[in-house]
Amino acid sequence: MPRTTLALTSFVSGEFSAKMDGRTDFEKYSSGVKTMENFLVHPQGAATRRIGTQFISEVKTSSAKTRLIPFEFSTTQTYVLEFGNTYIRFYKDKGQIVTGGSTPYEISSPYLTAELFDIKFAQSADVMYITHPNHEVMKLSRTGHTAWTLTEIDFTDGPYLAQNTSATTMSPSGTSGSVTITASTSTFAATDVGRLITFSSGRAKITGYTSATQVAATTQVNFSGTGAVTTWKLGAFSNTTGHPSCVSFFEQRLVFAGTLSEPQTLYFSKAGDYENMTTGTNADDAMVYTIASNQVNAIRYMKAVRTLVIGTTGGEFTVSADGTNASVTPTNVTIKKQSSFGAANVDAIPAGNAILFLQKAKRKIRELAYNFDSDGYVAPDLTILNDTVTKTGINEMSYQQEPDSIIWCVRDDGQLAGLTYQRSENVTAWHRHIFGGVFGSGNAVCESVASISGTLTEDEVWVIVKRTINGATKRYVEVFSDFDFDETTSTDFKFLDSHLSYSGGSTSTLSGLAHLEGQTVSILADGATHATKVVSSGAISLDRACTKACVGLSYDSVLQTMRIEGGAAEGTSQGKTKRISKVVLRLFETVGVKVGPSLTTLETIPFRTTSSLLSSPVDTLLAGDKEIEFRDDYNSDGFIFVKQDQPLPCSVLAIYPTLVTSDG
Repeated sequence: MPRTTLALTSFVSGEFSAKMDGRTDFEKYSSGVKTMENFLVHPQGAATRRIGTQFISEVKTSSAKTRLIPFEFSTTQTYVLEFGNTYIRFYKDKGQIVTGGSTPYEISSPYLTAELFDIKFAQSADVMYITHPNHEVMKLSRTGHTAWTLTEIDFTDGPYLAQNTSATTMSPSGTSGSVTITASTSTFAATDVGRLITFSSGRAKITGYTSATQVAATTQVNFSGTGAVTTWKLGAFSNTTGHPSCVSFFEQRLVFAGTLSEPQTLYFSKAGDYENMTTGTNADDAMVYTIASNQVNAIRYMKAVRTLVIGTTGGEFTVSADGTNASVTPTNVTIKKQSSFGAANVDAIPAGNAILFLQKAKRKIRELAYNFDSDGYVAPDLTILNDTVTKTGINEMSYQQEPDSIIWCVRDDGQLAGLTYQRSENVTAWHRHIFGGVFGSGNAVCESVASISGTLTEDEVWVIVKRTINGATKRYVEVFSDFDFDETTSTDFKFLDSHLSYSGGSTSTLSGLAHLEGQTVSILADGATHATKVVSSGAISLDRACTKACVGLSYDSVLQTMRIEGGAAEGTSQGKTKRISKVVLRLFETVGVKVGPSLTTLETIPFRTTSSLLSSPVDTLLAGDKEIEFRDDYNSDGFIFVKQDQPLPCSVLAIYPTLVTSDG
């Protein structure tokens, strides 16, 4: 039986699905893993235990689902917004914005709980435009940390539906001010209140409904007369037709799309005048275009890259100026279909030179990018190596650009899936994250995620986690702590979820933990692990005094390799009896790790000397090799499990197993 040492030097392909178990011929097989849970993948190839989440606050109403939306005025003025049932709250610098010392700052909004995850938005400086098909287009403006306003947009003019072509006439009772508009046939609906109407070189806004043939209105531009005319147009945005469902900026224009009555129509503002929808033939005039296709497929997202990319339920389109690099105008707009996959009603993400969008069944993420060889856009499936990571469906996506370029995806079952994505290095690696606490049954369920610019080296990732605390449903706003790879001691590490930290005078009592009432919490005290405690009356008593502590919910980080391939004297080692006798782990800034052939047979790798006090932190984080005898029997699999269950860091750079393989 030949004896050999193999080298698993990278995990850059991330977690594979079971369908990849037999693909030992695949070039990425050796860099993939069977399980990657609460580890994330760096583009360089290392697998690192994810950092824990810091508790910020409970949402306003824990009984109702809420959503987080990012707001970035600049790289230093960034906010996270809590959208709940008819309200918005605000967060900044890993804290909640309050007034009067303790009252959360809040403004009202029209959006109901059931509508929150259908909201789309686009931001320019301190103004965010928000769309939902049930509501007027809204504008959220910021003038200070506690000075936010949410108002309906009062468009300068338009947009309108196509001009009337029937014999129905319109006539106003006057030419200015408050007027009554009478139609010759049944035309109006009660839901037309607030809708624009234009004819006779004038326009008005409908203010009241009398009957299907008569409404009250207020003129915005005086009518030229009171005679009956057939050349009239009704506003395209209304409670009758529905309002836009998507919004984006493109070439100095604000673009809306996807009303209920015109789901394939795009409305471009005037260039440089975002709230003016006056159409015409001049280069800067507003435009209205409808995508021509064989089926009526609603527009789900719009994103600007080298062109304006449009995702519909039936395919992907691009908008450009006759295929050139010129700016679009009313006379040169070209809309071309690029693929036919179709998109779900989840906003897409620009990442690098590509658009990542969720396919209509909500189980595949595709990468839409321009391909010079085909002179068009292609959309490969980014879940091809792990089709189970999104099996339950994806409800929301967010992009953390720094430090590792990760797409975060909220799964329908409450897990948070991560995709380390760096196309220039051919890195697409999936990993899954389950928050501390009891997963499932309503506890430790991630419901929303948002990323904003944070420090110069790391973006902030915020989440809403639904938990069952002391028998009650709670929804908490939490944020991932920063991970500083320059740390040399473990006194400040925060590898616990929903945690709070203490730093001050020596104490054996830690309070302020009401959000974890009744929970069994893990503790890092002065850099050393401490026995678990149960929170009672918002506090815990320690077995030893400390000056620094992190208290929160523990989670396990687990890495499981694929079946070992290699070491056979004749052909493949798959299906042959083998035994791993020794494993060398190459680690980086690690304290505490377990290794074994299964989760029930793990060996703890020692990091302390016999003279080290358990109440003191490990002096130096390991950056090097650790060798361990592998207590495994002969079998045909050859799995290696790496686990970290202490509130301490663990980064695996490589695994070097020594094994013997029987060719008999």
